[in-house]
Amino acid sequence: MGRRGRTHRLIRWLWTSRRIDARLARLLLLPASGLWRAMMAVRAATYAKGWAKVHDLPLPSVAVGNLTVGGSGKTPIAGWIAAYYASIGLTPGILLRGYRGGDEAEVHRQALPGARVVADPDRAAGAALALAQGAQVLVLDDAFQRLDVRRDLNIAVVSAETTHAVRWSLPAGPWREGVPALRRADALVVTRKRADAASALALAHDLAPRIRGPVAVVHLAVTRYAGMLSGRQVGATELAGTRVVAASAIADPEAFIAQTKATGAAVQVATWRDHHVFRDEDVAWLAQAARKADWVIITQKDAVKLRDRWPASVPEPLVAVLDLEWEEGQEALVRALHAVIAPLDHL
Repeated sequence: MGRRGRTHRLIRWLWTSRRIDARLARLLLLPASGLWRAMMAVRAATYAKGWAKVHDLPLPSVAVGNLTVGGSGKTPIAGWIAAYYASIGLTPGILLRGYRGGDEAEVHRQALPGARVVADPDRAAGAALALAQGAQVLVLDDAFQRLDVRRDLNIAVVSAETTHAVRWSLPAGPWREGVPALRRADALVVTRKRADAASALALAHDLAPRIRGPVAVVHLAVTRYAGMLSGRQVGATELAGTRVVAASAIADPEAFIAQTKATGAAVQVATWRDHHVFRDEDVAWLAQAARKADWVIITQKDAVKLRDRWPASVPEPLVAVLDLEWEEGQEALVRALHAVIAPLDHL
């Protein structure tokens, strides 16, 4: 069952273990990884040489994406960028691919109600809709590999946690594209969740020569929790010594689990695959867990799928709130973001 997290443990073993059995498994997957890398290289060359059509977008645009599969923090970064533009009086349009369940789109809508959030695999069509809805600047979430649309600022997000994984392409490793793809990046944001600050800073300095623009480091920290229904604030220190079920359906459950354990709680883990659509039996299992434990802790991404389905008679889960703490490069990144919208100052 997904609740026991077998899939996540298997992937973690495959991509991070140095044991001989994991090494052999990766070797068996080497032909598939070579094919993936070749396909991505051909695809990039097709766009670079002008053989495939690249669409212009109707508004100033910033794209955010990563080189590895999920869990880097690209959605919180995209949300922060949209919030920055909103803070200076602009209406941001947030464009997403739109996965089953719509969890990330709903996270953006709840975090920034004034944004125009459009989930459409066709980013050009999504941009046109955002424009029609009144957007003034576009933020493309999970779009580093979207080579079919031009953007004014291309931000690569790299997680410091990826330093623990092998540098192999999918499926033998977590890499969609290798580090050389950073030549397309105008800026770099290194994120960290459970990694220490020194490791994140070292990674940023190591990759900086490949980037033609600003390099920033941000800590995606959980320092507080909020009741899923009531919004009641609970500090992380209040969880010490309590019995907690950490439940998630996200790409990187290990970071979420580590952050929950750091509170000092006794933690039971329940995981489903990323973008999982919770079934009635899943909700019933979580409700039973909430009756037995002191708290069920869930992510913001999962809260949007559970909020309207939670039984009224069951204690509400706590939602882990991710706060962005910039540790380096914030001012340079803000200057780059403002340069994107400079043409609007003359309109």
